[in-house]
Amino acid sequence: MDQMIAALPFAVSLFVGMVICLEIGRRLGTRKLARDRQGGMSGLGVVEGAVFALYGLLVAFTFSGAASRFDMKRQLIAEEANAIGTAYLRVDLLPTDSQSAMRKRFREYVDSRLEVYRSFPQIEVVKTKLSKSAKIQTDIWAQAVSATRLPTAHPDAAKLLLPALNTMIDVTTTRTMATRTHPPRIIFALLFVLALVCSLLAGFGTAGSKQRSWLHVTAFAAITVISVYVTLDIEYPRVGLVRLDAYDGVLIELRESMQ
Repeated sequence: MDQMIAALPFAVSLFVGMVICLEIGRRLGTRKLARDRQGGMSGLGVVEGAVFALYGLLVAFTFSGAASRFDMKRQLIAEEANAIGTAYLRVDLLPTDSQSAMRKRFREYVDSRLEVYRSFPQIEVVKTKLSKSAKIQTDIWAQAVSATRLPTAHPDAAKLLLPALNTMIDVTTTRTMATRTHPPRIIFALLFVLALVCSLLAGFGTAGSKQRSWLHVTAFAAITVISVYVTLDIEYPRVGLVRLDAYDGVLIELRESMQ
């Protein structure tokens, strides 16, 4: 399981860095104006516009990707609940004396899956819980294969139950990979660096004004940081303000129906 990027420390560091860069840019601009009264800031707008446009595109694409992955993770929760529910219902095809033990393992399995997602962001604990779920999966599969071969099992038990179990197991792998799928860390590093460069250029451009406007400085830094913070929060929806916990209710309801 990959390590996560903590959104709050990232955002705080970015905000402080942007404010500092705005001030540095302003002082550099003031020095340039003092040396070159006639040239001023002419011709710099094109460069600034290009850099700001590049940063805006990067934020937009990163946010769009994070939102798409968030929607996919929500959909996979429903798919897993459906797969488990279908397999659980098809346990009825097994011999009566095999159903009780199998249903107990299913309940343990759903509990283990919920424990996985409740363990975030403790990555080592998550890995332990995933191993537990994998072991229960193996036990369920072995019991199902044995039970479907019994003479008292439904004739189509193997044809119906085993594919359902296979789907249930496959969606677990899909969900695990969805949790691990994120943009390369260099993308977030580039977001950080470009935000500082934009701040430097913005501060440089304000050198012509006599008084420093803290309202504009704070607003510029805050809006940029909030955009990046929300993107990171959506990218890692198990640790921040944007969470998938509410959607886990589908699995919780499924578990309650197995009582």
